[in-house]
Amino acid sequence: MSGIRIIQRGLYFDELEEGATYVHSPGRTVTEADNVLFTTLTMNTQSLHLDAAWSASTEFGERLVNSMFTLSTMVGLSVAQLTQGTIVANLGFSDVRFPAPVRVGDTLYAETLIAGKRLSTSRPGQGIVEFAHTMRNQNGVVVAEARRSTLMLVSPASASGPATAPGPDPVPDRNPEEEP
Repeated sequence: MSGIRIIQRGLYFDELEEGATYVHSPGRTVTEADNVLFTTLTMNTQSLHLDAAWSASTEFGERLVNSMFTLSTMVGLSVAQLTQGTIVANLGFSDVRFPAPVRVGDTLYAETLIAGKRLSTSRPGQGIVEFAHTMRNQNGVVVAEARRSTLMLVSPASASGPATAPGPDPVPDRNPEEEP
């Protein structure tokens, strides 16, 4: 036994490659319990998620999975590979879409494109990364998309280098404790 300890973590800012797509594994099969628990915990009493008889009369013919569960799962599937222990804060979400419904029993798969990144001008040792998340069901149908801006740590080895990137600063840094 070597005594070497390997700790699972996400990628540091400088390890993320702009333009690369990271495919997350494993997928996640949605259960009835997931939908009911998430819906009731978040006080979303929408009949489309809870009332089977009412939902049967809709164009979908059944209850649908809460879209906020879908969004949370899409981001959650990326954590172990990209941000576990290396994120400082979520700064905001944009362009959130749900082009197709998720149903109980669907298995969801996610991938993330690194849409952009830059070093922070006001927070040495940190950088801003824009993730473009996409989620598909077991049939390859896109069920969710979102862009997410995050504040990420630069690796300790690189953090002692320059704190700013050359060029303009198009997105002002935000205090991660402020509402996005």
